[in-house]
Amino acid sequence: MRTFQELGLNEDLLNAITDMGFVTPSDVQAQAIPLLLNEERDLVALAQTGTGKTAAFGFPMLEKIDIDSRTTQGLILSPTRELCLQITNELKQYGKYCNGLNVVAIYGGASITEQAKQVKRGAQIIVATPGRMKDMISRKLVDISKIQYSVLDEADEMLNMGFYEDITDILSHTPDDKSTWLFSATMPREVAAIANKFMYDPLEITVGNKNESTSNVSHEYYLVNARDRYQALKRLADAHPDIFSVIFCRTKRDTQKVAENLIESGYSAGALHGDLSQNQRDLVMKSFRNKQIQMLVATDVAARGIDVDDITHVINYQLPDEIETYTHRSGRTGRAGKTGVSMVIVSKSELRKIKTIERIIKKQFEKKDIPSGTEITEVQLMSLANKIHTTETGDEIDKYLESINELFVDTSKEDLIKKFFSVEFNRFFNYYQKSKDLSVVDARDGGEGRVSSNDTRYFINVGRKDGFDWMKLKDFLKEKLELGRDDVFKVDVKESFSFFNTEKTLQEKVLAFFTDFKHEGRFVNVEVSENKGRSGSGRRRDGGGRRRNSGGGRRRSDDRRSERRSSDKKPRRSDDSGNRGNRRSRRSNNDKPRGRRSEHSGSNFSGSDRPRRSRRK
Repeated sequence: MRTFQELGLNEDLLNAITDMGFVTPSDVQAQAIPLLLNEERDLVALAQTGTGKTAAFGFPMLEKIDIDSRTTQGLILSPTRELCLQITNELKQYGKYCNGLNVVAIYGGASITEQAKQVKRGAQIIVATPGRMKDMISRKLVDISKIQYSVLDEADEMLNMGFYEDITDILSHTPDDKSTWLFSATMPREVAAIANKFMYDPLEITVGNKNESTSNVSHEYYLVNARDRYQALKRLADAHPDIFSVIFCRTKRDTQKVAENLIESGYSAGALHGDLSQNQRDLVMKSFRNKQIQMLVATDVAARGIDVDDITHVINYQLPDEIETYTHRSGRTGRAGKTGVSMVIVSKSELRKIKTIERIIKKQFEKKDIPSGTEITEVQLMSLANKIHTTETGDEIDKYLESINELFVDTSKEDLIKKFFSVEFNRFFNYYQKSKDLSVVDARDGGEGRVSSNDTRYFINVGRKDGFDWMKLKDFLKEKLELGRDDVFKVDVKESFSFFNTEKTLQEKVLAFFTDFKHEGRFVNVEVSENKGRSGSGRRRDGGGRRRNSGGGRRRSDDRRSERRSSDKKPRRSDDSGNRGNRRSRRSNNDKPRGRRSEHSGSNFSGSDRPRRSRRK
């Protein structure tokens, strides 16, 4: 294995490397550093988060710039403030023996005037976020017209965040003959496009396979009902007493809510998201690095600056919208040669994404069940026993021993141990003794179309003709029923009607809401379909899932006669129930509910040009 001395770095950099305790270069460093030192070439480097990419471009840039000059010679663009500050601090550590080196961080949320002053003093290297950099260029506060080296760090994330135009504008102010080094964890089409546009015949190095997860991280998923997501998170935390984790949520709102709930539940947690001031973010990260915070709940953007080697677990409370982002998340753990675990809490509506992620990261997920209360109690008890067993005693407690011994003089060793550990045991036992099993059956083995018996599938008499696609209908149902993101799933929109699923526990709420419900003057009716999402036809129950006759509803012969009714006529109103029925809708061959139809009055749902039906005479 090569050493840093063999890579060709100068004495000042080697001394700094020794001080930091680096012994051998990582794979990306061993490949990139010699190339960048010996050639003036553009470079595309693909490597996972936590593999030492900053040093891979930082050492060559420090080696090549003229420290005696006050001209800005290097520009490094990064997606977030945290990552910008992290890179700046690392470059300063690498160049601690390079007298006269000035590396300046430019990012939003801090004084632009102060940053401009630091640049004016002579910054050989600028590390910047695209938005603030573009702002300073437009105000003529920086001059990058003479830079020799530009770095696009975490290029995929910058493009995901919508910085393409900003990057284009910034690079238009730089010389054409500069060297551009692009570092990224993944290589989506957008990154390839930016490489083709801004780089000339770049060399490409890849550590592992493109988009592949590091081998130090194992991947697990836990299938739960959407409403049990937070309870599942708590159990995973309780089942790992020494957990030191980052928990990922999609939105700032969810991040703050989950962190607040964890704190209220007695966990040491904190939130990291874009609505925090820079001072607040610094305090949170300081507490996390010092392990005063055990679980850091973060958005994908805010977490890009997290550089902590001891993270044991990454928990995906929600999967990211962009599947490639999972690679970045899992890269927060398993760093610096250590192992880590990436957990995914997934609902049935998200389960299909697991296979997609497996294809991208080229790793298999292990399905695990959420730990039971008994398992958690045992884990916590043994964790306490191990801590007590390994605790080093000091003389400070000696003065209290006499009083303690008097208190337990008549207590045997066995009884004393039982009393001592019962304090912890009873706490978890009492909390979990009546807890339910949160894990649900994995639908992957039977294909995505197979749905658990715990679900209810519904028919609704609106479809594409009414202006709905699956997303609009899902949003409509979530808003009207006040349900969560994952509570409505398996939405299947047909031409003039649709189907959707919820957990069976929500059935009564759904049916009650759509009793005599009107939207824009038209009755919108929801009924239970006997088809659970499989191919082929199925029946639906009249009256919102309640069979109207004591015999269980009409026979199939009646259903067939109903199917043969003319499409331009309304069915008769059924009077054996006090509830209003449905306007008859067209049916497709698949997912076709059968049963008695009844009329609805009112105008079309959203200006549909559906022909009116004449009444029966």
